[in-house]
Amino acid sequence: MKQVLIIGPAYPLRGGLATFNHRLAQAFQAQGWQAELVSFSLQYPSFLFPGKTQYSDDPAPEGLTIHSWINSINPVNWLQVGHKIRKQKPDLVIVRYWLPFMGPALGTILRLVKKNKHTRIVCIADNVIPHESRPGDTIFTRYFVKACDGFLTMSEKVKSDLASFVTNQPIALSAHPLYDNFGEPIDVQTAREHLQLPRSEKLLLFFGFIRPYKGLDLLLKAMADPRIREAGIKLMIAGEYYEDHKPYDELIHQLNIEDRLILKTDFIPDSQVRDYLCAADFVIQPYKQATQSGVTPLAYHFEKPMLVTRVGGLPDLVPHAQSGWVTDPEPTSIADGILELYQHGTDYFIPHLRRIKQELSWTVLTDKLIALAHGISK
Repeated sequence: MKQVLIIGPAYPLRGGLATFNHRLAQAFQAQGWQAELVSFSLQYPSFLFPGKTQYSDDPAPEGLTIHSWINSINPVNWLQVGHKIRKQKPDLVIVRYWLPFMGPALGTILRLVKKNKHTRIVCIADNVIPHESRPGDTIFTRYFVKACDGFLTMSEKVKSDLASFVTNQPIALSAHPLYDNFGEPIDVQTAREHLQLPRSEKLLLFFGFIRPYKGLDLLLKAMADPRIREAGIKLMIAGEYYEDHKPYDELIHQLNIEDRLILKTDFIPDSQVRDYLCAADFVIQPYKQATQSGVTPLAYHFEKPMLVTRVGGLPDLVPHAQSGWVTDPEPTSIADGILELYQHGTDYFIPHLRRIKQELSWTVLTDKLIALAHGISK
């Protein structure tokens, strides 16, 4: 039986990367591979982590072997982990790269693994040029990419960014697969009942960690548009602040939109993800910059039309007037798009959502990763 190790965040660490890695391991298992995850004993020093906690309160995912081995700031640990994996000789290592800070640790580990002359190393690159830059980003990324045999990105933007660092390794592009591990969709009324929300109101959803590049301030200004108020539309903000919440509180007060908002600004556990997505009429992603978004495949799985802004890879993932609406990253344009969504109604978008949903399978992703391990860019 072939063996794959997936290096990246995993339980008990929380968040979208961990969820993705668990689901990827399950996809490899379904194809007959022995899949294990190698995660972090220390992922971030406290100054790099803006949230309340890095750890999940949910139960551990069933059927997965997870090793919390890597200390991101201890070079001695990097050598130990690299030697351990080198001796284990997995057929394939898949490594997530989302932050240049991880470049020294992961690059060192992978260089040692490669010495066994057997393991192939493929990187899933989520971000190459980070949303918030820091000194050393370019040096760390250059160091990391030299240890990989191939790369997969989930947006044209990241693929383009990566091309400036990569010499002769193949790069493949694949759409972000569906997050289908949160259960099947439920009807709006049931979801709202679970969350104790009004059953009949027009309700938008902003979902996920709140960070500057995600443009929540633009959406709040759009909510202050008189047309939005007149239409009786409300916004639910579901996700933890990864920055100071005070500027948002002040903006909400200044815009006088407190009565238009439902604030659920704690971390949303996996067990409640379905309720939040299914309770909304539309999912709004008002980003100021983006590569791809894990919220998009969630919306596809739960068949929720989206509004996205014309930045990064988002318009490629959400075809305009098909599975959602594409606007400029500007409050009036976002308000216009919200009104267009309601004018068309959710039923208009469902056939398009279901068509694209069928294309976002995990098998497509695993096949591309295996091909990259053999130097083939599908």
